[in-house]
Amino acid sequence: MRIRYASAPGDGCGNEDLASSGADWAFVLDGATAPPDVDSGCRHGVRWFVATLAASLAAELALPCHRPLPDVLAHALERTRAAHGGTCDLANPDSPSSTVAMVRHSGPALEYLVLADSAVLLPGPGGTVTPVTDDRLDHLPGGRPYTRALVRSARNSPDGFWVAGSLPEAAHQAVTGTARPPGLRFGLLTDGCTRLVKHYGHTWHQLWQHLEKRGPESLIARVRDNERTYGAERGKRHDDATALVGAFAPVSG
Repeated sequence: MRIRYASAPGDGCGNEDLASSGADWAFVLDGATAPPDVDSGCRHGVRWFVATLAASLAAELALPCHRPLPDVLAHALERTRAAHGGTCDLANPDSPSSTVAMVRHSGPALEYLVLADSAVLLPGPGGTVTPVTDDRLDHLPGGRPYTRALVRSARNSPDGFWVAGSLPEAAHQAVTGTARPPGLRFGLLTDGCTRLVKHYGHTWHQLWQHLEKRGPESLIARVRDNERTYGAERGKRHDDATALVGAFAPVSG
């Protein structure tokens, strides 16, 4: 097993991304930054939520029984919900939330899960790469820029998009599957890195090649160079950015 990752804060107060890995799993989280004038109903904040969810996910993934990844995430969200200690308004639609991109080594394959706008990259033969994304946030009615009210009403809604937050059932709305990439290699990215493709004209192949050959730190540096040169299409000029690249050795007889 080989894992490398890097994470860099953007324009906000601290980094709300987080990456973690174990012997047969890895994930990245990207906490949703709350506007300064919004009451989230939570006394803890986004960074606490992301750190608590990460610890809960690691605990679930370390269990000897291999539950399906949506069940793993759902149980982690239940743990995180309990950790609020009854002191927060978890019915508030602006309560802290996070994206999730996760893989787990299972026999000869990789299982993957993506919820909201982070991504899993899976290389294929001949230098190809398949991005696994959840683009429901890109297809809300009316087109961008979205109003705050629209996003609020569409969050964790069948007609909107899903994130890891106060509703454990959101885990079962994730994009999931299995794959057998060569060497069981993979990449995990928050949207602070995928903006290279979405906003700056890079291809997924170029992004993967840079990530695997030059490493996560260099990829984030490329993101910052593009942000400084071309500006941001919308939102923060510099977003929190996290990149992880890894490989799991195939199971031998």
